[in-house]
Amino acid sequence: MSWDWEKLKEQQQKRGDMPPQMDEFIDKVNKFKLPGRPILILLIIVALIGSSIFYTVAVDEVGVVQRFGKHVRVGNPGLNFKFPAGIEKVTKVKVRRVYKEEFGFRSTRTVGGRFSSESENDGVALMLTGDLNVALVPWIVQYKIRDPYSYLFKVRDVTRLLRDLSEAAMRLVVGDRSLDEVISKREEIAEEAKKVLQAELNQAETGIKLETIEMKRTNVPVPVQSSFNEVNQATQEKEKLIYQAKEGYNKAIPAAKGEAERTIKAAEGYALDRINRAKGDASRFTSVYEEYVNAKDVTKRRLYLETLKELFPKLGQKYIIDADQKNLLPFLNLGKK
Repeated sequence: MSWDWEKLKEQQQKRGDMPPQMDEFIDKVNKFKLPGRPILILLIIVALIGSSIFYTVAVDEVGVVQRFGKHVRVGNPGLNFKFPAGIEKVTKVKVRRVYKEEFGFRSTRTVGGRFSSESENDGVALMLTGDLNVALVPWIVQYKIRDPYSYLFKVRDVTRLLRDLSEAAMRLVVGDRSLDEVISKREEIAEEAKKVLQAELNQAETGIKLETIEMKRTNVPVPVQSSFNEVNQATQEKEKLIYQAKEGYNKAIPAAKGEAERTIKAAEGYALDRINRAKGDASRFTSVYEEYVNAKDVTKRRLYLETLKELFPKLGQKYIIDADQKNLLPFLNLGKK
């Protein structure tokens, strides 16, 4: 079946839906002119300049303004004014935000929104302690920007400098402690490292104020962990034996000291009693002697009677025999009642 193209073209022209030719469309576009083109360009330039002379600073930041590259002022939070772009430039610095640098590990966010830490093998956390042991000491430095001017213009790479100074400060503090102290006294070491690092940052004029230094779990390198665990076990066993020995010592020594003191006190009491008795006897003898000197006969008779009074009860049965008695028969039944 053959198409009649001329007939089809006539039908489209009658319906008015004949598409324009491409060359006619291009001619119409070239002939179109914007009314007042210089005024429109001027309005666009004014809008661009107006948008560049105002800037907004958030509540947690400040705007550092530079005029031809030189620092001139700091813009406070809110709407601020400056010269157009090309004359003045604004750099916004967050002064209330807490920044964080991690050493020896890297925390990553998991699917559930929690953070997990992964160790790094760059050797930052590998340190030599004061007792010549090797330890893995990961830590975190949290800081704020205290002086935006110093932070932006006094140091070329503040983050790199902060990491280098943090590593130097931590190695300095850890190098003065034993491995046991590094493991058990992490808060004390972190506080001392914070003081050392803050002094170095102030001297370098970084404009940084440290918030905290937090030490993570300290351990020994993997190749020596088994040996280290054995040493710890032996140390704990030694401390256990020492504790048991001290416990026995604390029980035996006080008891022995108490017994010794009791014996000494008893001996002192016995000595004091004997001395007092001797003094009493001497005093009694002296008083008797004085009375004897004053009345010899009376005193002599009294002493004789007192002696017999004490002596007779100890003799048992007593028999008084007449001196003139010659016969022994009367004495045969004396013991019978």
